[in-house]
Amino acid sequence: MTVSNKNLLVRPATEADAGPLIGVLAEAFHEGPVADWLVPDPTDRRTVYYRYFTDAFHHGLAHGQVYTTGDQTAVAIWYPRLERTSTDTGGRLEVLEHIAGAYAPKFVLLEEMFDAFHPDEPHHYLAYLAVDPVQQSRGIGAALLADYHRRLDDLGLPTYLEATNMRNRRLYLRLGYTAGPTIVLPTGGPIIWRMWRGAPTSSGRTPFPRTLPRRRPL
Repeated sequence: MTVSNKNLLVRPATEADAGPLIGVLAEAFHEGPVADWLVPDPTDRRTVYYRYFTDAFHHGLAHGQVYTTGDQTAVAIWYPRLERTSTDTGGRLEVLEHIAGAYAPKFVLLEEMFDAFHPDEPHHYLAYLAVDPVQQSRGIGAALLADYHRRLDDLGLPTYLEATNMRNRRLYLRLGYTAGPTIVLPTGGPIIWRMWRGAPTSSGRTPFPRTLPRRRPL
């Protein structure tokens, strides 16, 4: 369904949006501590990130829910996580090696760390929120999320995400998220802030769930 939210048109994305929205994702995430850690060479990063977010966008369409704005300047990729899920680690490794080449080990490590610390409590997971860098700081990202947040509140469901820098962390705090225990990426990697927007209750919102790191199968 297409909705208008604070004068911003928000609608489900389709395959026809792939070109512009993959570009938005790749550009929005191109700068920052995680990007510097994953692919230190900025030229290589542009190529690798375009491949990575091509995969992320199409995976979101196939397995999650993807929303964009009327002018395609922003995109959000959500996944309902209503029960514990398992990852095909062998298949994912093959995909990441194709996408990232020599940089694949850090991409694998990042995704494994995210998976290990993911809450088991039923929720919706905001995997990616991206706004065209030229359009940032105009409230577009917050407006893109507002309708989805309202629908999840009506369903009594919380949301979870990983913020990769302090600016994003401050945005999510303003949107009603709370910060949980952090993830520190190894090999000199940056800090990741785990964020939780609890389900509404009579006294506020449900707290950040206790999460024990998952053990990898032997």
